[in-house]
Amino acid sequence: MKAALLGALAGAITSVAIVISGGSLGILPNGATDARIHDYLMAHPQIILDLTAKLQDEESRRTDDARQAAVGKLGLKPYFNPRVAFITGPSNAKTTFIEFFDYNCPYCRSSLPAVKKFYEAHKRSAQFAFIEFPIKGKESVTAARAAIAARMQPDKYLTFHFILMSEKDLVTDEIVYADAARAGLDVAKLKADMRDSAIDVAIAAAHSLAAATSIDGTPAFIINGRVHEGGIDKDVIAEMLKQQS
Repeated sequence: MKAALLGALAGAITSVAIVISGGSLGILPNGATDARIHDYLMAHPQIILDLTAKLQDEESRRTDDARQAAVGKLGLKPYFNPRVAFITGPSNAKTTFIEFFDYNCPYCRSSLPAVKKFYEAHKRSAQFAFIEFPIKGKESVTAARAAIAARMQPDKYLTFHFILMSEKDLVTDEIVYADAARAGLDVAKLKADMRDSAIDVAIAAAHSLAAATSIDGTPAFIINGRVHEGGIDKDVIAEMLKQQS
């Protein structure tokens, strides 16, 4: 009974939202009464889908604007904090590239070719910040801890990062250590460094920074001060590079 009442209440709220939003967005006819709205929607059910899509677009734009405003307020310095990110490239670079990622995120993995190609082409002229942001379970946390510990062997970090991100299946502990060996890391040292409490601080700081930026998913990119949450390819990168913060 309680579930039915909650469902009815949700339906009523949705109906009110549709009427108000439909009128304000110009989708429903002007001066419509309840009866006319009912008849109109029954005759044009596609309008519900159109309205839902439009409202979702509006919400997406508001979220994007909130992220952009947050970056504008914070500036880029917090993202290039070595206690949060692995940083590489010249500190005075005009081009900046920041990524929040999770090693078990399929969209992070699908973005890897574009990220890697951009890095190889700009590693001497752009500054990069790679930020471990594990949000997909304990395996992701272990992978992030290993990657952060790998910063203690900095010449191996990016090789390890790209190998881990290239995995097709769930990144388990066994895969993490096998990939560490493939990257040329001292695995015994890596495991010891993973126990450092500073890693917990780094992960917590990454989550706090993401929250301050209204980032709640992976991957998320900030390129030249412009924010994009979701997968990218070379065309998205090119478009972001055209824009200014």
